[in-house]
Amino acid sequence: MSIVPLRMQLVRPVLVSVLLLGFSAPAYADFTFLIASNRTPSSRSAKGFAIGGGGMIATEFEYANNGEDLDNEEGPTPGLRTFLGNLLLQTPFPIAGFQPYGLVGTGVYRETLDEHQETAWAFHSGVGVKRRVFGPVMVRVDYRVLKLRGEPLHNNVHRVYTGFHVAF
Repeated sequence: MSIVPLRMQLVRPVLVSVLLLGFSAPAYADFTFLIASNRTPSSRSAKGFAIGGGGMIATEFEYANNGEDLDNEEGPTPGLRTFLGNLLLQTPFPIAGFQPYGLVGTGVYRETLDEHQETAWAFHSGVGVKRRVFGPVMVRVDYRVLKLRGEPLHNNVHRVYTGFHVAF
């Protein structure tokens, strides 16, 4: 049985730790509280959240919901609840104080209006910007077009999102 010097016993774990730390990427995660405006067929508010992570290429899960409005002056408007996965491509640094991004995604939606109910697949795309307010807190604004599959009352839904975005 050979006796390995204490120095050699310490070198290997230190070397492995240095290599792992040197090649691992830092963790980026964020949470966004969203307030949205569903613009189709008429303007009504939606609320939700998004949680995700990444750097220049990021992913997030998003939930948003607006209730149906049977008393709307322009006619009844359906409720729309979305569960979406998003892929964001964003600049790695702010440009003139703003961090622009584009996004695409897909997921499931549920549309309701009185007795009507439709649950099916949705696709969407959009653009937006983030602006740092202080520390890790940012304001986020984006515009999206949702393409609803199945038999929804409106095939294309336009949404404008605003939200407080916290990176950690």
